[in-house]
Amino acid sequence: MTDATLLSFNAGSSSVKVGVFRIDANGPVKITRGTIDFHRDPLTFYLGEGADRIDFELEANPGDDLFKILSETFACLSSHVDIGRIAAVGHRVVHGGDWFAGPTLLDHSTIDGIEALTPFAPLHQPQSLGLIQAVRKIRPDLPQTASFDTAFHRTNAAVVRRFAIPRDMHDRGIKRYGFHGLSYKSIATELTRRAPEIATGKVVIAHLGSGASLCAIEGGKSRDTSMGFSTLDGIPMATRCGALDPGVLLHMLDAEQQTPAQLADMLYHRSGLLGVSGLSSDSRELLQSEEPEAREAIEVFTFRIAGEVARLATTLEGIDALVFTAGVGENQPRVRADVCAHLMWLGVDLDPAANAVNAAVISSPASRIAVLVVPTDEEQVIADEAHHVLGSELC
Repeated sequence: MTDATLLSFNAGSSSVKVGVFRIDANGPVKITRGTIDFHRDPLTFYLGEGADRIDFELEANPGDDLFKILSETFACLSSHVDIGRIAAVGHRVVHGGDWFAGPTLLDHSTIDGIEALTPFAPLHQPQSLGLIQAVRKIRPDLPQTASFDTAFHRTNAAVVRRFAIPRDMHDRGIKRYGFHGLSYKSIATELTRRAPEIATGKVVIAHLGSGASLCAIEGGKSRDTSMGFSTLDGIPMATRCGALDPGVLLHMLDAEQQTPAQLADMLYHRSGLLGVSGLSSDSRELLQSEEPEAREAIEVFTFRIAGEVARLATTLEGIDALVFTAGVGENQPRVRADVCAHLMWLGVDLDPAANAVNAAVISSPASRIAVLVVPTDEEQVIADEAHHVLGSELC
């Protein structure tokens, strides 16, 4: 099929990002992108970016079946995209466990495998499965593929993946998987394009968004990452706690008689920047606030990020570059500056003017470690992987 179109769906906890790609001789080329915002009332689909963005208010409600939501989304797309040319759909799936080491074609068997992993990612996996099933109902003729966040970290050594727990628990799948892999793959690819001398070295990437993690890569391969068994681990996030002493959970279960559901709500939705500040989960609002609790939330956030950079540098046995990416990492100079202030002992030296304008390179010539800001593009990775899986079916 010439001039074929490919869609990518990147399901998050509060939104779904939609990528629209044209397939040409060199692979998928992004035409436009959209976002289904589940926090907006009424439910809204944004198509395009900047001055060209169009907002579609949907009749569906955030709690409605994804078939209804996606049916309206396809109708909105049809006003600007020839949906008859859509040849395939690629999905981001958070958890691939030990079953999926790379992108895969979705059929009954692979969908069952993804569904079986829902206990490992109870907040994210159902959203992806819902989108997959909705597309099957709307366009049963379309081939679909899955790209897994965990797959990028399959190159981690056994010592990195193992918890110090009984061996039979490890054998049942209780291990460190790591997440945000599509973002890290995007950055590794982009570094190869724009700074090959850095891409082959030892790099720590800080993916700082509503969900946040860090990854150590060497020669473009993941060696270690801050998230482990779940998306709760590692550094504090917008509403998630990050690493937490398990004794706290035992105390809350026993002494405070908390239920597992109450614990899950606290860990996923009432902790992180929101929990420490008591004000907001948005770093932009906290940075503008004069309240001491807001300042403390940012201090905890940046202190933990810097500490994780140092830990990952230990895994790599050195560090050549630090890369900031995702919403906060790409757009919050103050957060980057505070993190780097804790890393001066490593030889990090920022260029304040470059950092203030979110320049591609924000380290000074005197810095022993290159510090970069690189936009991530998970939708492009999903599209590229779908194209790789489907090959001639998209031609």
